[in-house]
Amino acid sequence: MKNKYMVTFEVNPAQQWNEKNMEINPLSIILVKSDSKGDRMLFRYPHITNHERDSKQCAKRKNPYSLIIAEDLLQSTPCPTSNITNGNLSGLPDEVLSTLFAVKPELCEMKFELKVNNVRFVGHPTLLSFKGTKEVNSSMLFNVVFALHAQADQSVVKCYYDLSKRLGIALRHEEKRCGFLSDEIKMMVSTHDEVATRSEEESDCDESPYELILKKSSLAKDLKSAFNSLCSTGIVNLSINKWILVSFCLPQKVHQFHKKGFIMNPETIDKCLNSLRPYHSLLLLIEPKDLIESLPIDASPALHRLIEMYNPLKSLQTLAADSDLTLSQVFQLTGHLVYWAKATIIYPLCETNVYVISPDAVISSHLMETFSDQFPGLCLLQVISEFSLPTSVSHKLNPLNQSQQQQQLVKIIIWMLKNHLLLQLHTYIQYMPTVNGRHPMEIISQDGSSPTGATENDGSWSLNNTPKGTPNETRTEIAISKDEIFEYRSENFHIPSDDTMLLDKFCRLGYFDGSHHLEEIMYLENIRRSQLLQILDKFRDVLITSQHQDPAIALFYSHHGFT
Repeated sequence: MKNKYMVTFEVNPAQQWNEKNMEINPLSIILVKSDSKGDRMLFRYPHITNHERDSKQCAKRKNPYSLIIAEDLLQSTPCPTSNITNGNLSGLPDEVLSTLFAVKPELCEMKFELKVNNVRFVGHPTLLSFKGTKEVNSSMLFNVVFALHAQADQSVVKCYYDLSKRLGIALRHEEKRCGFLSDEIKMMVSTHDEVATRSEEESDCDESPYELILKKSSLAKDLKSAFNSLCSTGIVNLSINKWILVSFCLPQKVHQFHKKGFIMNPETIDKCLNSLRPYHSLLLLIEPKDLIESLPIDASPALHRLIEMYNPLKSLQTLAADSDLTLSQVFQLTGHLVYWAKATIIYPLCETNVYVISPDAVISSHLMETFSDQFPGLCLLQVISEFSLPTSVSHKLNPLNQSQQQQQLVKIIIWMLKNHLLLQLHTYIQYMPTVNGRHPMEIISQDGSSPTGATENDGSWSLNNTPKGTPNETRTEIAISKDEIFEYRSENFHIPSDDTMLLDKFCRLGYFDGSHHLEEIMYLENIRRSQLLQILDKFRDVLITSQHQDPAIALFYSHHGFT
């Protein structure tokens, strides 16, 4: 018997997303050095002022000659199990952190990862060697460390490690070029000493050395800027010492600006790029002019040409030809734009495309106002309701006013695709033999001879399949025994032999296994859509069709993904 007073608690999706999003943001950024003079905490941001610190952990003895009673140590409260207060790193003094992060030289140039209670520290210790100097110890270690939530995903941890490594490489370059890091470290150390001296002389001194360092040090300002950029946009663009450019993108954060609550991992993006085909197309999420203006000075000229020739109606293969680039270059540039959330992958817009409302589409009042400003006189709810069922673009066109209406419809579809309101459905074909049908491995032969492309080898027929559309990617070779050759009696079905041979060919190549859509078959076999539709019509008893998304594009929708 159920308890009628039983109370159930449900997890709020918005709260769950906020908690997941907070795990992406860093808690703190820390700079530590270690040399012949010992290890030292140089800078941390955000820093906690003295009046905000825990007096039990950060208060120091007023009398340097006072003794600590052993009983107090035994009866003292244990260390807290949480080192996060109001979203900031807390409870760990500078001396403890500098000791933890100043690793041995053997651990330099390697990934540094340390978990303390509910905080995970990630960095890339970098060792500097000073050859030809008069110093006794000619090496110095520095480490830029990010403090993260302990439950942060490993893909997030890997991204922060990559940023720490980039910062280390840039600082090492500037140190070798002009001694930039040494000058910054000397200034930071002297500021710490000055504040410590004033604190000893004035008991009520509440001055923070990090606030003074921020006013004096350009490196400290850069680290603060990097932290704030990670928390706000996820994109870091720093010019270390106004010379070395450090660019970084946190994809888990960046992609949320186009789709709130959708966290994109780099591994998922890699899977998308591995499934990229020449017949796919590029859809910029920002205006091409704005994208060109946002590019750095040293951006690739090939990227400029690609953006200038961009058109969502062009395939990547056509875009490569128009931009005078190789297909591999276009793939690499496309991957770069997708990673930085500047573009997404679609199939080129054409009249045969079929679209439907995305199941995870979110239509807000702001989005409706933006649509009305973009397309005066149209209502977003009314327009998108026309795609409640899978609808072809050709069905939306009026033959009497096709030119003007087509331009308007293309702009509307592009806008809705950018805002993830629509998704495209492709037609997939599955060969399903019936009682009167054939086995999918059977080969049709009118005269008992081997089919075109097959070669005789040790009593079996071997067929090499065609490439899948990208270099160095071929299908698995299928070997079929002579005894399995089946004489198809086309006269019983009144079907021309050319169609049966084409059906057999597609079955052998695996096109009719339910994993290849019509557009892919058309591209790989250089065949017209009308020919494929003719085969589907004539063999509808054994060919089953279904409509769903292209797996290469499905990752941009939260309800889909690779398995």
